[in-house]
Amino acid sequence: MTSRTGFFILAAALLLVSLVCMGEGVQLIATGKPAGIGIGICAFIIPGIGIWFLRQTIRFGRTTEEMSRELAAEGGLPVDELKRTGAGRIDRASADEVFAKRQAEAEADPQNWRVWFRLAVAYADAGDTPRARKTMHHAIKLRSNP
Repeated sequence: MTSRTGFFILAAALLLVSLVCMGEGVQLIATGKPAGIGIGICAFIIPGIGIWFLRQTIRFGRTTEEMSRELAAEGGLPVDELKRTGAGRIDRASADEVFAKRQAEAEADPQNWRVWFRLAVAYADAGDTPRARKTMHHAIKLRSNP
């Protein structure tokens, strides 16, 4: 199963659970009891937060795909220059070497979203997903505010 398929399955499950939760919230509010009303209101707020996170994730994915297509058209996508182990895993020393190169590029041209995009890919290759996402968000910000 691809990550995209898994994402859509989880998104559908979130939406289904949200609908059920909101239906229960309506029933709790209809009891007229203060505790029921409070829990019923929470049954609307919590799925709203989940749907907001889902929307943000979809926007992030679409924007990064758009940026990737733009870089591909320019011939600027990062080339896979990573060495791999016999099992096909990325060699840590190779990932660190590529990361250092990408970081130097970003420091040399800090206003260029393209180098930050490539740095985000290097973070992901090195296994640092939180920093990869943060760096990609920075690239998106630079691209939208030239």
